[in-house]
Amino acid sequence: MNLPRRLLCGLGGIVLTLASSLCLAQATGASAKIQGLSGYSSGSINLAMVDSQRLTLPAGDSLTLTTEMAPVSVGSNPSAGEGASDISAVDLTNSSGDIWGRIRKGFGMPDLASPVVDDRIAYYTARPQALRTMLERGRKYMYHIVGELEKRGMPTELALLPLVESAYNPQAMSSAKAAGLWQFIPSTGKDFKLTQNWWVDQRRDVIASTDAALQYLQAIYEMHGDWQLALASYNWGEGAVARAIANNRNAGRPTDFNSLNMPAETRQYVPKLQALKQIIAHPELYAVQLPNIPNRPYFTSVPRRNGMDVAVAAKLAEMSQADFLALNPAYNRPVIPGNHEANLVLPVENAVKFEQNLAQYKEPLLNWKTYSLPRIERIDQLAQRLHLDVDALRSANGLAPRARLAAGYTLLIPQDADTNLDAVEIAEQSTPRHSRKARGRSERVASRHVDTRSKRTASAKPRAKVAAGHSSSRRKG
Repeated sequence: MNLPRRLLCGLGGIVLTLASSLCLAQATGASAKIQGLSGYSSGSINLAMVDSQRLTLPAGDSLTLTTEMAPVSVGSNPSAGEGASDISAVDLTNSSGDIWGRIRKGFGMPDLASPVVDDRIAYYTARPQALRTMLERGRKYMYHIVGELEKRGMPTELALLPLVESAYNPQAMSSAKAAGLWQFIPSTGKDFKLTQNWWVDQRRDVIASTDAALQYLQAIYEMHGDWQLALASYNWGEGAVARAIANNRNAGRPTDFNSLNMPAETRQYVPKLQALKQIIAHPELYAVQLPNIPNRPYFTSVPRRNGMDVAVAAKLAEMSQADFLALNPAYNRPVIPGNHEANLVLPVENAVKFEQNLAQYKEPLLNWKTYSLPRIERIDQLAQRLHLDVDALRSANGLAPRARLAAGYTLLIPQDADTNLDAVEIAEQSTPRHSRKARGRSERVASRHVDTRSKRTASAKPRAKVAAGHSSSRRKG
């Protein structure tokens, strides 16, 4: 019988007990492929302590997996003749058709043991509906994330990290201005070439941000050689973790995750992921019902040649705008700019509908246009002047209710908005306000200057008389 290495890595904490008279020494002697076996007691092997490629036993012997759930017997075919040489291989982590089996199969991070992990498990399991809601939200993204992790040879429990970061909400924004599924702050987003401008914020782009996050995680794992420290760096910053490690090393203390001095948020960050990993590994044990998420693609990318309204794109894909934006959350405006190179992301079943409907669509793809303000104006004043709905105008441009906009500010307005000003307004604009004010100030200053000169002329005569009197008195003396 063969137990593959993935089982040994993925079922940490489960104990194998020998069900035959074969003792542990015979078991280890029966296979030259067991390496690094340590931490076992007589008659049992703790899988959390094993790092091997195969555990091989001759046909006819068996092992029993003993857990808090029903025991599962694993053994070779009992009908095989005595001394039969064929060895049966059983991979107990095979996917049953949903994404969870595939994720369990790729678990590869060492388990973290700490009271904080137990506390987080208690937190999540006390809120089963909230946990299920967050996992259900991840349905749209999980297949893609798992596939990207597998392509890079990274542990698949990292597919649960967006739950810790954003609860699988691509529109999430933290108080530190971190955005998207993976919660990139602006500076780190720029480091990984995530575009952030008036039109788009790729920190919220599902595909672009996932690629950037996995690049970042790979880089900090290579820096530390430890996934728990890499995750701490993702949350706290690689420089901060490196300093904490150096401080412990200089003080002669251990440098593992549990031994470092770190902020409370980071102290809970890795245990949250470990807690989720354990719940996903054994949902029955924790009385948690996982949503049924199929192990197949949820979305695909569709090339786009022109700019178009978000509303039009959603209509062509036969989707609600909310569902469309859940897969295309990077757009800051109700317009998908034509110069933005990213493809549209659509559910597999809607992609064909989009292409067919687009080929037959005869109406304008864009119903918004840009407009440059001729003068300083509040958003409510502009809406009144152009006869537009102020809430729609403010929402389209991401503005505060009484935002005051500078002259030359560019914003989006509906395509059919009338921007022709009447003759009075045109005349008013022909002379800039600052010029009119300057001329008015000049006239007032000139007027005051004339008055001052008159006053000075009038007051000069008495002073002359005084001076004359003073001179005559001096002469008299």
